Amino acid sequence: MAAVMTQKRTNLDDDEEEGGAGAAPASSRSPLHGDILELTLSHVPLVDLVPAARVSTSWSLAVSSSLRHLRKPKPWLLVHSQSTRPPHAVSARAYDPRSGVWMDLVAGHERRAPAASLASALRSSHSTLLYGVSPATLSFSSDPLHLAWRHASPPSAWRVDPVVALVGSRLVVAGGACDFEDDPLSVEVYDTRAHTWSVCASMPVPLKDSSASAWLSVAADCRRMYVMEKLTGVTHAFDPEVGAWLGPYDLRPDHDVFYSVIGFAGDRLVVAGLLGNSEDVKGVKLWGSMAVGADELEEICEMPEELVKELKDDNYCVSSIGMCSRGDFVYVYSNSKPEIVFWCEREDESGVWRWGTVRDAAARGRRQGQRVAYTCSEVGVRELREAAAAGNGRFTVVDGR
Repeated sequence: MAAVMTQKRTNLDDDEEEGGAGAAPASSRSPLHGDILELTLSHVPLVDLVPAARVSTSWSLAVSSSLRHLRKPKPWLLVHSQSTRPPHAVSARAYDPRSGVWMDLVAGHERRAPAASLASALRSSHSTLLYGVSPATLSFSSDPLHLAWRHASPPSAWRVDPVVALVGSRLVVAGGACDFEDDPLSVEVYDTRAHTWSVCASMPVPLKDSSASAWLSVAADCRRMYVMEKLTGVTHAFDPEVGAWLGPYDLRPDHDVFYSVIGFAGDRLVVAGLLGNSEDVKGVKLWGSMAVGADELEEICEMPEELVKELKDDNYCVSSIGMCSRGDFVYVYSNSKPEIVFWCEREDESGVWRWGTVRDAAARGRRQGQRVAYTCSEVGVRELREAAAAGNGRFTVVDGR
């Protein structure tokens, strides 16, 4: 690709780039143009399309057309690792399913600064939010590549492992408080525009023994935060606009499910469930609903049996799973076997959901002394161009198909 781009630049003169008179048609001086150029660009990794779009106006249009009609971008999986030792440095690795490549993010100053200031564990929530809560500060990031961080004063209650979600412009911090000093179910909301905290109604009493993020799966849309008990499927919703809790809802459509998590794929709430028990997993299923409620849940698809076998660890057990989702793309992973990530995608033409796997070669090296958080983002040329222009970071392809 670099050789092709070099040849293209050589054949281009200033007159053609500026549309000057007397310039020979691009097709007479370049071996790549029109449909051939678009088809060639469709096989180029997304990160390499940023410099390709700068070659000329015709190349920029070809990049856009290729992404619209030939091989559209798909949601990226980002794996964030934090050292458990000071200064708690954070690194990131991304997978682009369109190109089938893993990339390391070489971060700029804006990323290193918040990582060094996180005294507590780096965590992720509802696929798109990274955060860290300590007695000194609250730090969070919600941009697609998590290159920009915001900082706020900490919530008033001392929280060890709260549930955190960004709902519109409001950051909800719920539960996880130390019960010997504070209400373990207390809820505080940070207005990211006004930079102020407010205290809201506490979490429902049935969540008292499971109010930490370790026991709850979180999903959020522009109106509400949803929290599901992973072991029971009981779900509550919180509306920060009015500061009220709704529910409970039963989001366990199959009695054979022993562990479940939730997320949003497009406008649909998706439930991923493990069937059987931790020592004998029978399967993994996805359900979806346009509205919260057991009656509206419909089965989307089931993971193929051969992939369920890959999900199991060396002892043939699966105690838990995590899920990240955006658009019509879902990633499923297990901390007990992090070297394999499972994905499920809805095909545009047929509407059929298909499963696959991708191996993360760096996963085994993260087992010792590392905390890991997963996010999922819709990344395109614009996001990559903005990151490059801001100098916040650059991606290096480290592993291909």
